[in-house]
Amino acid sequence: MSIVRNVAGIAKGMSITFREMLQPTIVENYPDGPGPLRGAVFQPRFRGAHVLQRDENGLEKCVACFLCAAACPSNCIYIEAAENTAENRISSSERYAKVYNIDYNRCIFCGYCVEACPTDAITHGHGFELATLNATNLVMRKEDMLVPVASLTAK
Repeated sequence: MSIVRNVAGIAKGMSITFREMLQPTIVENYPDGPGPLRGAVFQPRFRGAHVLQRDENGLEKCVACFLCAAACPSNCIYIEAAENTAENRISSSERYAKVYNIDYNRCIFCGYCVEACPTDAITHGHGFELATLNATNLVMRKEDMLVPVASLTAK
């Protein structure tokens, strides 16, 4: 009896496979699709490339507290802190991140760094085209991730 049941299960699975093989393929038309995202559709909680945010005055939100680097399970965030001076104000706090690097060769896009940040300085953007043939291009520096000041005034 169990042999008949096993054969029936295999036949049912193969019938589904053959039925799907005869159906037309439905694909997303990326990169030539319509709209501003050129055919790519993102879910609201998509975790793309990281973005370093600025406050409403155009200063960096990162205060170099190292909580994002401590929370990162893959140890891909490297930060060097520096002190703000009266003539050279980078952030609204006493310190700022002089160097802020994320190595996307190691990043697993878990979101722990975003959750750990007390000032909401680091967020996940919608950048998804990170493929490259050179692994050194996957080390994103602060200048690559920082929101431009011009985009703040456009809002």
